[in-house]
Amino acid sequence: MDELSRRKVLMTGGTLGAVGALSMASPAGARSLWSWSPASSIAGKGAGVDPQWLWDEEADPVLAAVLDRGDVAKVNEVLRQWTRNDQPLPDGLPRDLREFMEHASLLPSWADRAELDRGAQFSKTKGIYVGALYGLGSGLMSTAIPREARAVYYSKGGADMKDRIAKTARLGYDIGDLDAYQPQGSMIVTAVKTRMVHAAVRHLLPQSPAWVRNSGGQKIPISQADILVTWHSLATLVMRKLKEWRVRVSDGDADAYLHVWQVTANMLGVREEYIPATWQAADAQSKQVLDPILAATTEGKALTKVLLDIVAELDAGLTRPLISAFSRYTLGDRVGDMIGLSKEPVLTPLVAGAWPLLVAFREKLIPLPGIPGIMWTLEEAIRKFVLLFLAEARLPISIDIPDMNRLS
Repeated sequence: MDELSRRKVLMTGGTLGAVGALSMASPAGARSLWSWSPASSIAGKGAGVDPQWLWDEEADPVLAAVLDRGDVAKVNEVLRQWTRNDQPLPDGLPRDLREFMEHASLLPSWADRAELDRGAQFSKTKGIYVGALYGLGSGLMSTAIPREARAVYYSKGGADMKDRIAKTARLGYDIGDLDAYQPQGSMIVTAVKTRMVHAAVRHLLPQSPAWVRNSGGQKIPISQADILVTWHSLATLVMRKLKEWRVRVSDGDADAYLHVWQVTANMLGVREEYIPATWQAADAQSKQVLDPILAATTEGKALTKVLLDIVAELDAGLTRPLISAFSRYTLGDRVGDMIGLSKEPVLTPLVAGAWPLLVAFREKLIPLPGIPGIMWTLEEAIRKFVLLFLAEARLPISIDIPDMNRLS
């Protein structure tokens, strides 16, 4: 069977028996066989096919055609004009790409505008926690996700890690913006462009000898399962940590925040039968697809270094050690060791003891406690990091379709 025929079989799901056999055979399949029930999804039903063998049958053939025709430079130039949700698609797009984008830009029928607005307001209200967790929690955790780290490292964006991180910040900024899904916002634009980038990477990376050698057996990158893994490293991690830190979150705000991420998953091309309907369902899915697959990779450690180099730009002195201690406290020593965070035997237990007090004070649960002064230094470092994270996103960042893989 040639690669094109094999790809078609996998993208249509194949048979359940074949999927099971492939899952058992794959060296990259560290998690157990897929058992999460589609009854727990927003669709409430589904075939139950393992999402690691499904990709994006709508976007993939269109972007492959754009690449094969040599249209990428022209398309990127046209797409730089498209920056707001309420803008019509610009003239000059190839017909097949325009038709895909017209459909991909539509919110799902079940999207609730009021819930989206409430979720955005929640992200703003809890901004220092959410921003820190996006950047210093999920941002660093992503470097311990082998498939994600390798896909980033060997794609075109891997040659300029800071630019790649800035584009990731664009997604975090847009999804947390008060206008995210409003006409004047940018989240629809960002989601559709990101979906197209994913499709282009799926076409390009299998042509990279370096990625093929180091992919852990994966033949096509960024499966539905891979997108879900990233989704949980963001949304589910944030909600877990907010609860663990005893941040006050009402049931209504939690549901609204989940709804923002449910809509975003749909806009990124995830099938409804895989999008969790509740936080309980999300937590169960995360325990199957994210928690077991975290591991150290050379590529992940390189990404970690870039992130920490950005942190080092904030301040001299205690900033980098404090951030490493905070990330170890947030992600745990297991993940900290995987990605090469420095060990901070003094600062890490200090953060673990004092951060809950600082959160309780910020949440007005306790009066000003005797928090060590270094914690205010940490809060300031985190605040600066969040501002830098958001500032990167506010720059004129263009999410361009790649036309090649990393050269070196």
